[in-house]
Amino acid sequence: MFTGIIEELGTLESFDSQPTGARLRVRASTVLSDAFPGASIAVNGVCLTAVDLAAGSFAADLAPETLSRTNLGDLRPGARLNLERPLSPTGRLGGHMVQGHVDGTGEFLALEALGNDNWWLRIRVPPALDRYLIEKGSVAVDGISLTVARIIDCELSITIIPHTFDHTTLGAYLPGARVNIECDMLAKHVEKLLAHRQG
Repeated sequence: MFTGIIEELGTLESFDSQPTGARLRVRASTVLSDAFPGASIAVNGVCLTAVDLAAGSFAADLAPETLSRTNLGDLRPGARLNLERPLSPTGRLGGHMVQGHVDGTGEFLALEALGNDNWWLRIRVPPALDRYLIEKGSVAVDGISLTVARIIDCELSITIIPHTFDHTTLGAYLPGARVNIECDMLAKHVEKLLAHRQG
């Protein structure tokens, strides 16, 4: 379980495609301070299992499902990555409950300056995810815990404050880029419960 509060920006060192899936290697420091083989680390919001730890880097294997559901297969060496360790039982839940189980990808449309280093982020989300997003609700975008400002016709809009802009990958996206979307898990549970009740 994660919070969506990014701890550091890592760098993709390598991406090796394999017959089934892929293996990536990430340069990092903070998230490695207490890591061990088998530890979970969220990479752009995707919960991955750290293996082959080395000084200043770790590797992780990507299953075909991970590649099809996320943007990790789009990345090239040198790409910056949002990294977060799992929530400690004694830690503060500063963002929202993020599982690291990405629901799908959205299309980055724009990041427009609002003034005073604040920004207006616009993302087109798949119709299948639109129903789980509400104004003032939570959403994780590439692992970043954000609050929905507006959602109209599958276009998600979010205000980005200076701290978030400075400490995440948001400033590096170009229009058309895919971003990982994880909706609030409570919305999905409620939908299933209501479907059973109505059935």
